Amino acid sequence: MSALQILFAVCAGTGGLAFLIWLILQLIGVAHDIGPHADVPADVDASHAGSDTSFKLLSFQGVSAFLMMFGLVGLILLQTDQGEVVATIGALVAGGFALWLIARIFSLFKSLQSSGTIDMRRAVGQTGSVYLTISPKGTGKVQVTVQSRLMEFAAVSESGEELRTGEQVRVVRLINDSTLSVERLSAAAPPL
Repeated sequence: MSALQILFAVCAGTGGLAFLIWLILQLIGVAHDIGPHADVPADVDASHAGSDTSFKLLSFQGVSAFLMMFGLVGLILLQTDQGEVVATIGALVAGGFALWLIARIFSLFKSLQSSGTIDMRRAVGQTGSVYLTISPKGTGKVQVTVQSRLMEFAAVSESGEELRTGEQVRVVRLINDSTLSVERLSAAAPPL
């Protein structure tokens, strides 16, 4: 075997082995524990943890794909007597394409990502019902649909009147991140 064949074989074996190990770890569920957000503290939103964790995953996947394709295509081209220069160029093109393809796949996955966070400002103007009676000058609970999700929030009466369980209400404003100010829906005021 020539030195170039050995290089191609080592690259194909290393890249293929790394890919196989990663695939097995994913299948048994261990790869999730060492994935892109494993080193993010619990009090940090993983979707905003920074690009370095995603880059580490991308570089591992990209490098293993590059090595595997570089080695395999190089060996195939040498076996078909294409010459060392053609084999090297073909191997570099194939490895580069694999790297590009992995980057595009990760880019596609990233575009599908959603934080799932509710924007409480979207609750203002929405209608719902009282879940736990809101006493005058006290708090209760209401159920309101926000961003297509039925949510339960702490609530106070905007007018200070008692609102009983089952009454229909409209969100007037936000008191804070978890408490709404609501008013009773009257027959004259249609829901928004």
